[in-house]
Amino acid sequence: MKIIGISILMFVFLTVFSLCIDILLGFDLNTSFNNAIRPFLVMEVAEIVIFFLLIGLIVVGPFRTFYNKRKKKQQR
Repeated sequence: MKIIGISILMFVFLTVFSLCIDILLGFDLNTSFNNAIRPFLVMEVAEIVIFFLLIGLIVVGPFRTFYNKRKKKQQR
């Protein structure tokens, strides 16, 4: 229960911190909320490419391991 509470508290503090930074940068409150709620809309092309590469690596790794284990079983 403590871990869930700490995670929620950290999420709230980091979201408020992000909103404050956006407001200090000159965005209005509505734009700050939109940036916090929809982070993919404020990402640049390079950030999106890196994001999908990381997701791809996370997905491909287990599939490759599964395929290699299955291949070794068939060779026996």
